[in-house]
Amino acid sequence: MMGKTQKGPSSQHDPEYIRLRERLKGYRLDADLTQVQLVKAFKKKHHTFVHKIESGDRRIDPVEFVRWCRACGVDPGEAILQIK
Repeated sequence: MMGKTQKGPSSQHDPEYIRLRERLKGYRLDADLTQVQLVKAFKKKHHTFVHKIESGDRRIDPVEFVRWCRACGVDPGEAILQIK
């Protein structure tokens, strides 16, 4: 356990989260979707939403993860198992 004075990488820069972001971008590209096309699956989201997640400027929550996967034709349960 880390002490109060030690800090690990910020959550967006954690190696596992970076792999998640890369995987999500790969799903989008494999589905042949642009960032703008994918953001349409997220009603009421700004057009930069996908870019901010893929670049690490914003984290994705579990509901958004499921919606992202489904929009890309990927089973969310299988997707989470692939992130190691």
